[in-house]
Amino acid sequence: MIPLPGRSREHLVLYEPRTEGHHLAWLRLITEDLHSAGFRLTLAVDLRPGTDAMLRDHLGGLVKEVTLVNACDAPGRSPAGGKIRSVAYCLEQSGAENIFLCSFDEIASSCLRRAACGFLPPAILRGRMGGIYHRPRFKAASRWSPDRLLKVTGLRRLLRGGWLRQLAFLDEFLARDWHAEHPAAPFFFLPDPCLDIYHADSADARRQLEVPPDRRVFLFYGTGARRKGLHLAIEAFQQLPPDSPAFLLCVGQQAPDGQQAAGLKQLEAQGRARIINRYVSTAEEQLAFAACDMVLLPYVGHFGISAVMSQAMAATKPVIASDEMLLGRLVREHQAGLLFRSGEVQALRQAIQNGVAASSGDWSRWRAAAQNYAGRHSRTAFRAALLAALRPGR
Repeated sequence: MIPLPGRSREHLVLYEPRTEGHHLAWLRLITEDLHSAGFRLTLAVDLRPGTDAMLRDHLGGLVKEVTLVNACDAPGRSPAGGKIRSVAYCLEQSGAENIFLCSFDEIASSCLRRAACGFLPPAILRGRMGGIYHRPRFKAASRWSPDRLLKVTGLRRLLRGGWLRQLAFLDEFLARDWHAEHPAAPFFFLPDPCLDIYHADSADARRQLEVPPDRRVFLFYGTGARRKGLHLAIEAFQQLPPDSPAFLLCVGQQAPDGQQAAGLKQLEAQGRARIINRYVSTAEEQLAFAACDMVLLPYVGHFGISAVMSQAMAATKPVIASDEMLLGRLVREHQAGLLFRSGEVQALRQAIQNGVAASSGDWSRWRAAAQNYAGRHSRTAFRAALLAALRPGR
């Protein structure tokens, strides 16, 4: 363990009361990096029966290196509420110097609105709270609204009052714009980490997953929620010529509805798709990314980063993504694959056909771009940015 230079072991609370989705994975990443940098950590988490075991499984041996407190014991809050009083209570009870919210979104909306109206956070939090703001939708909104005005006003009031110790953003463009508007504000860009864990051989991965060795494989990974665009991918593949070498590999617990389920069943019966509709292990996930040629990201109205894109880049696989918001901009500026008009089946079908017809030079450029992206968003880059945001004096 290497402590930060010129600093004794700072006692920091990591506040993360949620266990679903990406929350536990991010908690582990942050805990690993801060613990290795010499921080003394208290984790304010959900220790209720049913979630406690899941949390401990994710943290593994780190459990012995940190103190765990139940964020759901805080008075005056519901278990999933993420109220500002809970944050203040956890800081006070821990005796720590500062508190860092793994997802500042837990308190952002109510905190900013209340601050705009003159209702500031508990005094104990002044200059001692920070976190990662995953989805600051109000700042990226194209139109002004009363809600946006409230949040902008609240943020300015918190900044003027010195309430925020640091605020990290996963959107590099938004972080840059916010910093230009508020040069003295403690704003930071935190790269979504592309973890270097994809080492499976493509041919072997296809054998294990029963994917044809001679097809151009397009991976749809994750849930079948409509906002993820699985219905678009199914319809696009149904519209492809029968002799197209494009092959759909659909992996994850999609729980498709009647029409989607029928479409997937039809494609699989035609030998044009392989469906693994269940929770998959980390090893199977790696096989899926190794087996594919491109990754489909046909999201509808998606805001912010995409963990699946980060996985694709780590596996050096280009993507086909909806041309909207941050995701479209990342793919375009990093030249990491192809874009299509969001929500349009025919445009997605054409993008898939363009991927099939791409030259070897195109594929080489896409793979090099993915590798460069993964390098800029590596675990090392993540750790360096995190420690810079939490450096002494902040």
